[in-house]
Amino acid sequence: MSVRTDSSAPHRAGFACFVGRPNAGKSTLTNALVGTKVAITSNRPQTTRHTVRGIVHRPDAQLVLVDTPGLHKPRTLLGERLNDIVRTTWAEVDVIGFCLPADQKIGPGDRYIATELAGIKKTPKVAIVTKTDLVDSKALATQLIAIDQLGKELGIEWAEIIPVSAVGDKQVSLLADLLVPLLPEGPTLYPEGDLTDEPEQVMVAELIREAALEGVRDELPHSIAVVVEEMLPREDRPADKPLLDIHANVYIERPSQKGIIIGPKGKRLKEVGTKSRKHIEALLGTPVFLDLHVKVAKDWQRDPKQLRKLGF
Repeated sequence: MSVRTDSSAPHRAGFACFVGRPNAGKSTLTNALVGTKVAITSNRPQTTRHTVRGIVHRPDAQLVLVDTPGLHKPRTLLGERLNDIVRTTWAEVDVIGFCLPADQKIGPGDRYIATELAGIKKTPKVAIVTKTDLVDSKALATQLIAIDQLGKELGIEWAEIIPVSAVGDKQVSLLADLLVPLLPEGPTLYPEGDLTDEPEQVMVAELIREAALEGVRDELPHSIAVVVEEMLPREDRPADKPLLDIHANVYIERPSQKGIIIGPKGKRLKEVGTKSRKHIEALLGTPVFLDLHVKVAKDWQRDPKQLRKLGF
């Protein structure tokens, strides 16, 4: 079956955001749609802190993905700030994709988000069942029915309900096909070739943070923040051998956590540096010298002044 593309169809461009509880597969889906790694993914919840945008360029449309932090019942000032970011983002986008993992029953966290979504009347909402590679067709059917029910119960009219597997690349392009008609007509918003409009410094900080979280899942779930102090091209380098100097601080909440991050004889910090440097070089397309320091910012998650300093 060949799909006829009508060349007289109007070009569409707009913003979509994926919402869902932490670890519902939002960032992985963003990366699959854009086709490159932009939002940070880690298999521990609560890693996306910034609105990282991935941009899907198509001949007929431009879909800008805004990746919000997971909405959850706030326990700290940081949690409240993150929830505020989520709500303002929802009000400004053209379409909302609600991600629900196929392998987990709809829980209180999902209901909390769905109830909030029900209050946003105008924006079309698409229910996306993620991680379908983890379940059989019977379990998937049960989940699709449960999501349909949830909508009816809360008065949400789903524009679409679609199962996808970002990891298995199943139905990812179909998802884009379904999101595009929900966007307003208009010219492209970003130049072709742009994949994200997130400032490079923020993305570099996220890559370092992702590497720092690797392997210390349980000990330091949220207490790592990274600030890139400066990114400067090294002077006196030949044009064909540039080097970018990046100085960054990894902030933790308590002195006792310092040893966890640095590791015996500095081994862990070295690994964090090596790993994140590879990703940073791939992102920026240039060799990098990465200088990492670990600092203590006491209870930064609860202190408004520190939060501001650390970019929240």
